[in-house]
Amino acid sequence: MTARLQIVAEGLRFPEGPVALPDGRILVVEIEGQALTAVSPDGKLEVIADLDGGPNGAAVGPDGWVYVCNSGGWLYTNETLGTGTIRRNTAQSPRRGWIERVRLADGAVERLHEAYQGAPLGSPNDIVFDDHGGYYFTDHGKRSATALEYGSVYYSPPDGSGLIRCAHPMITPNGLGLSRDGKTLYVAETVTRRLWAFDLVEPGRIVPEPWPSSNGGRLVAGLTDNNLLDSLALDSQGHICVACLFNGGIWVISPDGVERRHTALPDLMTTNICFGGEGLRSAYVTLSSTGRLGRLDWDQAGQPLPFLNYQP
Repeated sequence: MTARLQIVAEGLRFPEGPVALPDGRILVVEIEGQALTAVSPDGKLEVIADLDGGPNGAAVGPDGWVYVCNSGGWLYTNETLGTGTIRRNTAQSPRRGWIERVRLADGAVERLHEAYQGAPLGSPNDIVFDDHGGYYFTDHGKRSATALEYGSVYYSPPDGSGLIRCAHPMITPNGLGLSRDGKTLYVAETVTRRLWAFDLVEPGRIVPEPWPSSNGGRLVAGLTDNNLLDSLALDSQGHICVACLFNGGIWVISPDGVERRHTALPDLMTTNICFGGEGLRSAYVTLSSTGRLGRLDWDQAGQPLPFLNYQP
């Protein structure tokens, strides 16, 4: 399926982590551009904060600050594709990542978490808040030319105390999202092309599935071919909408994994999706290799996120 796409903004440097604000602006992090940027409805770009490393995912917290997963950074190169040129990431920086937050009013930046039980985080990637004010985030793990670290999912309680490791080991965990009732956490792994569901007994604590589950989760879907999974959002029907690399576009997968459909988009590095606009019926997508933010009319409303104060 191919959708009608409107380009909202261009000139972004590997955008990710879109957040649709109630005032109509869309926040994105620019991983290569090292910034948190607001995109106005007319496409104007405003840098909210310059950020070190590689800001990779974002979410608004109960305090109104924007919480950012920072991977530590990536390396980039230009590639010729047909008659055009795209920008793609080629390798991770060896620098370890962290969690930080940005105050929208003045761009102030604070670091929050850099380690779990004394061990440095690897490459924090994506983040989602629960209704209690705590947040889950994925640590993608570090890659090198000869090695790949296991990744994990962590939970930070609302009081900001020590991290809880919810799921481990995972192989390149990337996007994550919560069911509306807060009882299920969905996590997409990139290189394995797998979508997992974790049942939650309380914030930060899963009910692990028995062996042969490798990480305590239930396998919702395992995709084939060039369908590397990136970040995700949920719609109002509980479907998981996962951005897809190389087979660029968005996969929509039902919670039981039975229903699956792909919406093609014109960027091999379609990295993320969020919902905004009237009735949350607009899907905003980051088209990272071409540095664009796009908008689609979506057939289902998006699932509301906590702390964004959308009006019904």
